[in-house]
Amino acid sequence: MRISSLVFSLLLLAMSSITSARKAPTSNCLPFADANQHVGTTQCVSGTVLHVEHGSKGATFLTFCHSVKACPFTVVVLPGDIKKMGDIGRLEGRQIEIKGTIQDYDGHAEIVLRRTQQLGESAYVVIPRVPTEYDVEKAGHSSAGRIRKPKTAKTKTSKQGSPVSIEDPNEPQ
Repeated sequence: MRISSLVFSLLLLAMSSITSARKAPTSNCLPFADANQHVGTTQCVSGTVLHVEHGSKGATFLTFCHSVKACPFTVVVLPGDIKKMGDIGRLEGRQIEIKGTIQDYDGHAEIVLRRTQQLGESAYVVIPRVPTEYDVEKAGHSSAGRIRKPKTAKTKTSKQGSPVSIEDPNEPQ
């Protein structure tokens, strides 16, 4: 009985260390709260996205704090880049890593997200890849086609000679 409880406790200890190893950060990213100290440098910043907000001029903001005004770091996606990103809203509530140049904007640090490759692998898997070949707004060869009335089948008419009897008139009956 004593040996089985010892084995069981060792098994639990091993499983808890594996679980904690999975949750440990695998990179050397800065926490978002320290981003203000690294303005002007290219860094990796990590944090949990609490809100995804769409601005009035088309920009999208990923914030890491409950109060947007008091948050020391924000990720900005400009309107021209949002088409290349996919569904950014799926990042809400997820731990992400973003790589880029940390810039100062009104006393707050920010990174401008221009490509999905700037995101760490965990976020890159969440956002589906946007097809670059197809554009809904572009007219051309990608249309479904036009509705047309089906063509009528042409009837082939051939002139036949006069009918021929099966019976031979020269043969006696």
